[in-house]
Amino acid sequence: MAATDGVLLQLSAAPGTSSRTRTAQARRQTQAAKRKRPASRQAPPAKRRSATASLPAKKTAAKETPRALKGKARKVFPPKRSPASASGRDQEQKPGVKTSSLFRNNPEIPQLRRPLVKQVQESVFSSEAFHELDLHPHLISTIHAVLNMSQMTSVQKQSIPVLLEGRDALVRSQTGSGKTLAYCIPVVQSLQAMQTKIQRSDGPYALVLVPTRELALQSFDTFQKLLKPFTWIVPGVLMGGEKRKSEKASVSFSNRLRKGINILISTPGRLVDHIKSTKNIHFSRVQWLVLDEADRILDLGFEKDVAVILNAVNAESQKRQNVLLSATLTDGVTRLADISLHNPVSISVLDEGHRPSSPEDHAVLGMCAPQPGDELDGFAIPEGLDQYVTLVPSKLRLVCLAAFLLQKCKFETDQKVIVFFSSCELVEFHYHLFLQTLLSGVGAPVPGQVPSACTRFRFLRLHGSMDQEERTEVFQEFAHSGTGVLFCTDVAARGLDLPQVTWIVQYNAPSSPAEYIHRVGRTARIGCRGSSLLVLAPSEAEYVSSLAAHKINVSEMKMEAILSALTSQDCFKGGRRGGQKPQAAGPQEIQERATALQTVFEDYVHSSEKTVSWAKRALQSFIRAYTTYPQELKHIFHVRALHLGHVAKSFGLRDAPRKLGGPAAKKRKAAVRRPDLRRRTQRKRCLAEMLRSEYSSGAEADVALGGARSKRAGPAASPGPEGEGEGSP
Repeated sequence: MAATDGVLLQLSAAPGTSSRTRTAQARRQTQAAKRKRPASRQAPPAKRRSATASLPAKKTAAKETPRALKGKARKVFPPKRSPASASGRDQEQKPGVKTSSLFRNNPEIPQLRRPLVKQVQESVFSSEAFHELDLHPHLISTIHAVLNMSQMTSVQKQSIPVLLEGRDALVRSQTGSGKTLAYCIPVVQSLQAMQTKIQRSDGPYALVLVPTRELALQSFDTFQKLLKPFTWIVPGVLMGGEKRKSEKASVSFSNRLRKGINILISTPGRLVDHIKSTKNIHFSRVQWLVLDEADRILDLGFEKDVAVILNAVNAESQKRQNVLLSATLTDGVTRLADISLHNPVSISVLDEGHRPSSPEDHAVLGMCAPQPGDELDGFAIPEGLDQYVTLVPSKLRLVCLAAFLLQKCKFETDQKVIVFFSSCELVEFHYHLFLQTLLSGVGAPVPGQVPSACTRFRFLRLHGSMDQEERTEVFQEFAHSGTGVLFCTDVAARGLDLPQVTWIVQYNAPSSPAEYIHRVGRTARIGCRGSSLLVLAPSEAEYVSSLAAHKINVSEMKMEAILSALTSQDCFKGGRRGGQKPQAAGPQEIQERATALQTVFEDYVHSSEKTVSWAKRALQSFIRAYTTYPQELKHIFHVRALHLGHVAKSFGLRDAPRKLGGPAAKKRKAAVRRPDLRRRTQRKRCLAEMLRSEYSSGAEADVALGGARSKRAGPAASPGPEGEGEGSP
């Protein structure tokens, strides 16, 4: 009767009406209130009804309705979920686990413009055989029996006769064309033919400089095979990783130097270290000086080391033969050729359409070395190389790489893959992540236990921060293996002959077209077939035009085609009804399985604070490496174009770390207000040291006590101050 009492109070308060009229109005309003009472009981909650009991029924309903719509609209009408998020629904319901969709809020993949250009190609093999050259019969038989070669390549046909004449040469030829034998054979032929038989105690007669330790080992192995008939000529290799802090290692190499090495293969930094600190090494009998991958030696900042070596050799041996070899030429190589070469022969193998009319024109004699401007005319591409590019949003990069490796190595046969990354931290992150997830299945990883790898699907890693013994072991294992996946930095991009490599994956784009050529040159060698895949973000699509400017053609491979490999794996079904496999895998099925795989990665990364910290350091390394692209590519690879949250997903992180972006932004603003030239100079110097550390001499551990690093070693082999092993699981 509360409503009736309220009505009576209002009627009694209204003056100027008769008692009969007031009684009739009260009766009608009381009946109307009784009819409305059932509706008013259901509309407001019990608590609200008691709070608004003194108000009329009409006013109460009018006040309640908009508040209910305003406060409950999202609950009554929830937003529709995309098909991709259906597979992660089970994970979202778990407490503390949040898996967002990979296929929402991604940038639109642009239409890829691929200008068609005519690629520069070389004829790899020539029609001439080794027995047609004026070589020692034992050397020819060794080439046939040990190296299993009888026919010369084009670069060998042009280089060997010129070098046997004693001329300096600048040799340019495509990757995998046989440049190593092009100088090894003349060196062995000239040394074994000397009238006075070479003694081991004579010291070096030939000095070969290479940029990396793996290439030094490979060149040493080639010389060993060629010298089997000539046992009195002793080759030796000098490279980083042999810590002079270890007395055993230093005594061992000092004994080798004291006994004598006739053909010395070395990295520049380590040789300079021994020139300055060892009295056992001398160059009075040096007759050959070979710089293999000369442009890479200079790119790494070894100009000062090369100058020290040249001065040391010139001080003791004025007359010698100099050879520079590379697949690409730079300004530094031309300057080095002007300094070290005397009246050189320029040897450049051309494709059939650009070949000179007469054989005499193949080699241009005199001082006319190829200019660095010739680089813009195009790089020579192996004829058997199929090149692909795929545009992948940042959130999908990790599952896309995993799907590609699963397809090639688990569901196909005889596949051998090399994956290139921009830093050592990225190599370590992807190596351990895939080792603990893909090889162990989708189940929860066992802490501290490395899953057993199958013969066809196994992972190896190679980068500059590894111990030399481990680097050598990995290099030898992958070289002699018929299958597997090698995660590596550019330390494996130059000169290495790794047989039977079928695919090259460039997960991080190279900093120049020249580096692109050297990376893809690890496959399709010596007339074999191979394929390469370049992974780009949608914002980096213009990089394809940069490659086309150097006459490099790439075909597009759709991301959906790569992810469809997950439909062959039953453990990535996601949340299908009844566990039934569909007749044909459609886009929804592919998205569900990709999300399920991403959940596996995120669960492992977030399984402990250690793995989360490790993933954050890898993300930080990626961002730092992204800032090191040259100025001419900044409009394509700019750190401001990165979506930090999306990039974090590619490292198994569910949210973007907050600390990565703040300090950098403040520094940027401060730099705009007041540029600090000193800081910029230090930044450039740090970048040079980071690049050099990847190919360092290995002597950095000997310089300072207490764990301090030398200036040459730099902060790490990759951008960022952290050590590789600290964050690895």
